Amino acid sequence: MELVLASGSPRRLELLKLITEDFSVIPADCEEHFDFALPPKEAVKALAIQKAEYVSKKYPEKTVIGADTTVFCGETPLGKPKDTDDARRMLSMLSAKTHIVITAVSVVRGGNTLKVFAEETQVEIFPLSEKEIEEYIKTGEPMDKAGAYGIQGKGALLIKKINGDYYNVMGLPVARLSRELML
Repeated sequence: MELVLASGSPRRLELLKLITEDFSVIPADCEEHFDFALPPKEAVKALAIQKAEYVSKKYPEKTVIGADTTVFCGETPLGKPKDTDDARRMLSMLSAKTHIVITAVSVVRGGNTLKVFAEETQVEIFPLSEKEIEEYIKTGEPMDKAGAYGIQGKGALLIKKINGDYYNVMGLPVARLSRELML
């Protein structure tokens, strides 16, 4: 089975290597449409399917893995921040709260969705001062991460505790994906 990761995320590439070294990377450069009418898990699954199907149309003979990670503060989805003001807003929203990180994964071949699933992890953030938020934003780390933080980097210093899969928060629930790939 020829595997393709439909993501340009360096974290997803690193995590997929825990399962196999035998895959190629073809980012899904499609416009994403978050469907607010769907329940959170279903909306994130739809994005993962959209990405995998986009790449699968170009490479129908390959098995394509699409993924999407979205942070939810209550019912509010938080994607990647648009700018530092947006990162500041997101981090302020998450301060002293528990939020949900949902990563959905789809496996598509020949335009057919073979598998789709979503994992959910609860993350509690310490109360953050304005200074802590500003110092973290200065690292540049928040800018390409859903919810404006990375658990695997300096963002780990913001996290009080998690309940669920650590790798799910990074962007790819590898243990579950490994089992799902046993097609």
